[in-house]
Formats: sequence, structure tokens, C-alpha cells
Amino acid sequence: MIRVVVGLLTDEDAGQVLLNRRRRGTHMAGKWEFPGGKIRPGEPPFVALQRELAEELAIAVQAAKPFLNLSHDYSDRRVNLDIWLVEAYAGVPVSNEGQDLRWAHVNEISSLDLLAADAPIVAALRSHFSGQLEGPS
Repeated sequence: MIRVVVGLLTDEDAGQVLLNRRRRGTHMAGKWEFPGGKIRPGEPPFVALQRELAEELAIAVQAAKPFLNLSHDYSDRRVNLDIWLVEAYAGVPVSNEGQDLRWAHVNEISSLDLLAADAPIVAALRSHFSGQLEGPS
């Protein structure tokens, strides 16, 4: 079981979420995913979230709340995703590790080549943004 923390950076007014594309040479390279990474042994999930988003996006997470927890079985591994809704951060997200970044409307995320483990997150985001979901469908 690989424990992973995921950070959802949203633009609530626009109904958009930040995504990044897995780099060449990584597991499932080229797929889109929500930012995050592996939780170190003994590391609290919120601390892992702060560390991972600082490394990947050069931002300092100031506040976040638990959003969802799920597990997914790939053919070669099982992952447990601890997903957080980032409520406040300092800085502007940039590609700190050379990955492609994009803001995507919640209605268009499903049309991207998204990691299978992240599909349930899209459904939860649609519910979260209900009433604000005018845009691409």
C-alpha cells in the first residue's frame, strides 16, 4: 500500500481545479493528476501536504481541510489517497519540478487523460461545486 496525499487547489469562483501532468520517466507518465505525493513513514498527512506542494508547486499551504479518502488498485500497486481541499496558501503555483500545470473546469476534467485513482475525486468535486458548474461540459 502506497500512502499518497493529494492537494486540491481550487478557484471557487471559476469552478476550476489545478492539475499537473506526470513527467516522463515516472509511473504512468503523461497522465493528468491532482498535485501531491507519497506520505513518508510517520509523517502526518497535513505535513506531507505542505511538503509535497512546496516541492511541486513552490507554494506554502497555510490551511487545508480533509476532503476525501479512498483506495485504488492498479495492476501493479495499491494506493491510498488522503485528499485535502486547500483553503489558503502563499505564493503562486508554478511548475517547480518540470511538470505541465493547468487549471481545468470541473466539467472538463473527465475529458482529460486522468489517473484512474483520481476519477472519484472528480465526482466529489462536482458535488462540492454544485450550483457553480456553468462552463464546459
